[in-house]
Amino acid sequence: QVQLVESGGGLVQAGGSLRLSCVASGNKFRIDAMGWYRQAPGKQRELVATISRTGTTNYADSMKGRVTISRDDAKNTVYLQMGSLKPEDTGVYYCKITIYRDYWGQGTQVTVSS
Repeated sequence: QVQLVESGGGLVQAGGSLRLSCVASGNKFRIDAMGWYRQAPGKQRELVATISRTGTTNYADSMKGRVTISRDDAKNTVYLQMGSLKPEDTGVYYCKITIYRDYWGQGTQVTVSS
């Protein structure tokens, strides 16, 4: 069974940086799309960034220029490098991969203090 494990979240001051990682295991086929989503308290889950199997990326307008998504297929891993973090970036960040259907991780908490 496919399992996703996110890591790299934590507490950071405004203006700081974090790198999130998501490692997939148990997949029998190569991962198609990979992405990161976040959910702030009281808000809907929203797109942060996605990356296709060919490397095409898409970013939320609110985070363009501050985040970079990348993938390492040999390691079944997707990364999210975040910089210039703002308090409004606080939330639970979820990894999602697609292999014929979507699989979600449990999420990792990111807290940005002012």
